[in-house]
Parts: sequence; structure tokens; C-alpha cells
Amino acid sequence: MGRIVRITGPVVVAEGMKGTGMYEVVRVGEMGLIGEVIGLRGEQAIVQVYEETAGLRPGEPVTATGRPLSAELGPGLVGSIYDGIQRPLPEIRKKGGDFVERGIYPFALPRDKKWKFVPTLKKGEEVKGGEILGTVKETELLEHRILVPPDVSGKITELNEGSFTVEEPLGEVKSGGEKVELRLMQVWPVRKPRPYRT
Repeated sequence: MGRIVRITGPVVVAEGMKGTGMYEVVRVGEMGLIGEVIGLRGEQAIVQVYEETAGLRPGEPVTATGRPLSAELGPGLVGSIYDGIQRPLPEIRKKGGDFVERGIYPFALPRDKKWKFVPTLKKGEEVKGGEILGTVKETELLEHRILVPPDVSGKITELNEGSFTVEEPLGEVKSGGEKVELRLMQVWPVRKPRPYRT
């Protein structure tokens, strides 16, 4: 954990950040504001804070998360309203009223809703990243296609039809000697181009 040494508008400099990586998400200050490392100088990290920095003071903590800024992809995106870092504004409003309270970071996709998954592939089939595993009827008009994660290829060892939350495993692929659980949701770093199939 580092400490703030300088604040200039939305940019914060923190020291004691050895081991922090470029574009890593950090929580800034006592309020836990969301920020992203945009520069490194020795043990100092230059952080772009994505929330209002008024009230932050030198000496407050900066905590590295070990994860890049990422987007949650899966059923529940359609009809949702997000800010620029994929915070669902209706959820924030429920917690803090009409103004966006700082330091609140609810899940982008609902964790409690169950979605009816219909597989288009079967156990034993060989798959590669980007192939369609199955579908979820997200709205009356929209069929959401659930894909094999881009970095996964191998044989399907399990694939179930039924109702699942975005976090529950719906199947497995044996990929490179390891079993990889399949879910309705994938988390993808926003600065990494996502491969696609044509």
C-alpha cells in the first residue's frame, strides 16, 4: 500500500507503489476512489482518478488491486445505464440518491438474476475461443450469444442447459491440460483488444 504525495486535479502521485503495474486499478484515499496507474517512476505511481478528488489529502492510502481496468461482458448489459468505468448508475442512485457518491463501485452485471441458457454445442465437442456455446434470451428481441473465452480452446467436458447467474459455472472445457469453467459472464481488460471471429 502506498501513500498520496501530490494531488493535481484528477491526477494523484503516490509513493511506496513498488510492484504496481501500468494500467492497474487502484483505490485512492480513505474513500477508496477508483483510479488507474498511468505512469511509473521508481516506486512512485502516477494515477488518473476517475472520480472527483476534492477532499483528498497527502498521506492518505493508495491500494493496488492487482487487476487492470476491465469490463464485465454478459447478460444484463442491455437496458443498463453506465458511467465511463461501467458503474451502473441506477444501482448507485439506489445507494446514494441523485448524486454519484464517491467510492461506490457496484457490480456492472446483476449477480442475483438467473438467465435461461440454451447450449448450441455438446459435451465432447472441440472448441476454440470465440465460438458460440449457447444463447440467452436477454430481451424479447435480443438473443445474447455466450462465447468460448478468447484464450480457451479444447474439448467440452461439461455443458448444461438451465438457469444460471452470471457467476455460476454452466460447463467446463479441458484446455491445455487444465479444466476451465465456463460462465455467462467474462471480464475483459478495456485496454486489451478483444479478438473476434468473422
